[in-house]
Amino acid sequence: MSIWSRTFQLTAATATAGFLVITLGGAAAAPPLQAANGEGPHFYSGVTVDVSDSVIGDVYAAGQSVTISGDVTGDVIAAAQTVTISGHVDGNVRLAGQDVTISGDVTRSGTIFASNLIVGGQGRVENDIVATASAIRIAGDVGRDLLVSAGDLRIDGTVGGDVTYSSQNIAHIADGAVSGVVQHIRPQPSTPVEISPWAVLLGWSLGLLYALVALSLITVAAGLLLPRVLQRVTDQLIPSPWRALLVGFVAALIVPFALFFLLVTIIGAPLSLAGLLVWTVMTLATFVFSAHYLGRVVLRGAHHPVLQTFIGGLILIVGLQIPWLNIIVWLAMVFFGLGAQLLAIQRQRPWSTTSRVVTPDHPAAADVPAPPTSAVSPAPPAGAQPM
Repeated sequence: MSIWSRTFQLTAATATAGFLVITLGGAAAAPPLQAANGEGPHFYSGVTVDVSDSVIGDVYAAGQSVTISGDVTGDVIAAAQTVTISGHVDGNVRLAGQDVTISGDVTRSGTIFASNLIVGGQGRVENDIVATASAIRIAGDVGRDLLVSAGDLRIDGTVGGDVTYSSQNIAHIADGAVSGVVQHIRPQPSTPVEISPWAVLLGWSLGLLYALVALSLITVAAGLLLPRVLQRVTDQLIPSPWRALLVGFVAALIVPFALFFLLVTIIGAPLSLAGLLVWTVMTLATFVFSAHYLGRVVLRGAHHPVLQTFIGGLILIVGLQIPWLNIIVWLAMVFFGLGAQLLAIQRQRPWSTTSRVVTPDHPAAADVPAPPTSAVSPAPPAGAQPM
């Protein structure tokens, strides 16, 4: 039998064991399910499974610990953290677990996937063993061939056929323990793949081109749909950008811990999930606000918001594609963007219940009544004598 067919069998057994763990491992301890006449497949599941009775048919078992101490006339398929075969199995065994021990008698073959595999001194597998494990010790008898992949292999018992093992280490085999041929297959080290610098440059260029096209669409859409929001938020960066940087840095440290604290309190879990959604949206929006701010700095003067956001986005995208520099650019983008948004929210005061009265910078002058004018006496007619 070729090593590939054996490997295929091992893979199939592993998949079967995994299926058993999923379908049976989560169930509580339950009596076996079997045919009406007591024959046929028997299914066991639970934390600790001990099949101590005689079973006519196959046994399927899953749990934390599985022990087959009785007699089974069919096959045994088991998956558990610890699997022990101490009884008599008149069939094949297909086992998956962390620690697998065979101290009983298996009349056919064994297919085993484990971390540690032990065939005890009283254990016997009359046909073949196909297994993979970190450590394998054969102290009992194997009737025919042994085909294994292991980090450490030790054979103190007897093997009636050939031994083929794949390992980086040389197996410890007692004199006269193997009747046939011992073949050691060393795993071939993976050959490092040399990547051409031109291929790296081409991949980086394609990634940059994709980012330019995809993210530029976002900046243009934001400039068209949200020009006033972009203007209002980036106004917080124009007079004092370092204040926004400090606010964003502190918020980036405090807010995640606050949301996590609310989540673990159970009562505040809904508020935590809502806050997480809002915080995620704000973090994603930092790209658009940072791009618009860069555009306002580069294009001084009155320009269309779409043009400002587009130019700033191009600069930001290129910076995010440069190795090592992209870390600094990303941190600055997030901190400045979060700080600007929080300052804009604080300025709007959405939590206030009173309407804000906007006082104009130059209030109109109040109407001042004109001073009364004194009455003018009419001039006397010519030639009249004063009284």
